Amino acid sequence: MGTNPVLVVHGGAWAIPDEFAERSILGVKNAVKSGFAVLEMGGSSMKAVEIAVRALEDDTVFDAGHGAVLNADGYVELDAIIMNGKTLAAGAVSCIRNISNPVAFACSVLEKTPYVMLTGMGANQFAEKLGIPQVPVEELVTDHAKAEWEQYRKYKQTVKSLFNTELVHDTVGAVAIDCEGNMVCATSTGGITNKMVGRVGDTPVIGSGGYADNLVGAVSATGHGESIMKVTLARLILFHMEQGDPGSNFCPGAGTCAWVSCILALSDLHTTRSSMYGSLHYCAEVGEQPPLRHRLLKSPPEPVEAFLQALG
Repeated sequence: MGTNPVLVVHGGAWAIPDEFAERSILGVKNAVKSGFAVLEMGGSSMKAVEIAVRALEDDTVFDAGHGAVLNADGYVELDAIIMNGKTLAAGAVSCIRNISNPVAFACSVLEKTPYVMLTGMGANQFAEKLGIPQVPVEELVTDHAKAEWEQYRKYKQTVKSLFNTELVHDTVGAVAIDCEGNMVCATSTGGITNKMVGRVGDTPVIGSGGYADNLVGAVSATGHGESIMKVTLARLILFHMEQGDPGSNFCPGAGTCAWVSCILALSDLHTTRSSMYGSLHYCAEVGEQPPLRHRLLKSPPEPVEAFLQALG
C-alpha cells in the first residue's frame, strides 16, 4: 500500500511586515497548491518541492529569487539546497547571481555533477553551460530590498535590529513525502541584508539548512544562519527524532535569542511510511559570547504562532 503524500512549505522564520502579511499567506498557499498537484498525480517528492520552492522564489514577497535582499555591495547573492532522502544525494549552490530560481539550479547540480555544492563564479559558469537562463540584476532587486539596504548599512545592526521585528522577509523551503514514501527537502534564500560579499549562510549547507533521509524524516530550516550552522540544526533535529525525542532536549541558559523555524516530515522507522508531519521551533543564541545555547520546542513562539493560525 502506498504512502499518503505530504507537502509542507514555509516562507521564513522572521516576523512578517504588516504590508506583506496577506501576500505572504497567499504566496505560501499558492506554493503548496503547485507542489501538491505534482504529488496528487503520483509525481515525485523531488519535483514537488522544486515546484513549490520555485513558486516562492518567483514571488517578490519572500527573500529568495526575485525578492532577495542585497549584500554589502548592493548585489543579490543567492543560496539553495535540495536533498533526496532515498539516496542521500544533494545539490546546492551558493553566492550565485543573476539566476532567478536557485533551487532548479541546485537540482541540476544534484543530477548532472558528482558534487554536492557549486559556488560563486564557477557555479554561474556551469549554469551558462547548462543553458540556465540568467536575468538582469534589476529583475531580482525590489524597491523594498533597496530601502532596507539603505536603512541598515551594517550587517551586525541588521541582525540585531531586524530579527523578530516586523521589518523583513526571509528564507523559504519545503519538505515532501510522495506516494512511494520518498522524502525530499529544499531551501532557498537571499541571505541577510548587508551581508558581507561572499557570505554563505546555513541554507546550502547539508545538515544545516536542510536534510532528508527516508528512514528518519526531512527538514528545511530558516533563521539566523550562523546560529543554525553551529549546531547543524537540520541533522540535529532528525537525530532527536531518531532517538524518539520530539523536542524535550535543551541546554538551559539566558541570552539574546533568535527563533529558527523548521518544518519536517517524520518517517516511521520500521515501515518507512509517513506517520507524522508538522513544525518544530528552535531557540539559538545570537552572538559570539556567551557560548551558544539551544533548545527544541514543541510549539512555536509568537509571532510565528499567529501566522500559523492565520494560515488556518
